[in-house]
Amino acid sequence: MLTSGLSLCFAVFLTLMLWLGAAANATTQTLSTLSPGSPPSIASTLFPSEIATARKPLFHFSGQRPDNLGVTSGKLAPCPATPNCVNSQSGSDDQEHFIQPIVLTSSPDRTMAALKEVVQSLDRTEIITDTPNYLYAESTSALMGFVDDVEFSLDQTAGVIHVRSASRLGESDLGVNRKRVETIRAKFAEQEANSAS
Repeated sequence: MLTSGLSLCFAVFLTLMLWLGAAANATTQTLSTLSPGSPPSIASTLFPSEIATARKPLFHFSGQRPDNLGVTSGKLAPCPATPNCVNSQSGSDDQEHFIQPIVLTSSPDRTMAALKEVVQSLDRTEIITDTPNYLYAESTSALMGFVDDVEFSLDQTAGVIHVRSASRLGESDLGVNRKRVETIRAKFAEQEANSAS
């Protein structure tokens, strides 16, 4: 009975921390869009040191880097049963985890270079591995320092870049991994459109 009570408390704690991390992430994104012409009512309440601190996690629940990262037999690692992972190779019948891959719109080299630029532009995201066919980055949440592993695998035959984004800790991610991939997709499409014009 005590064990199940402790498990419930831990689950509630993790959920709260993930929620706070998502809220802080949204706040940080809002701060990053402030310009010198922002309304005084917003900008004047923020000191430069507070803005700088908001970009760094207060805690570091990073966990250990998984040992199943990378591409094996042309596949990224499958998602675990938990809902805190998306993978374009999960299969469309697994709607909880499946997400569309990124479609190649130019040469593979140019597409991977453009994708790398987009990933580098994300807050608190560090590229760990960068090869012509594979890109791996760690993305850290704003408040609690939770780390998500984000992978991209080039499939020239299919004309796509497969993607996997998964949380290391916890169970629910409040949709953060799916939102991240869609943000990358949108920024990538915008960058490709700008370079074509």
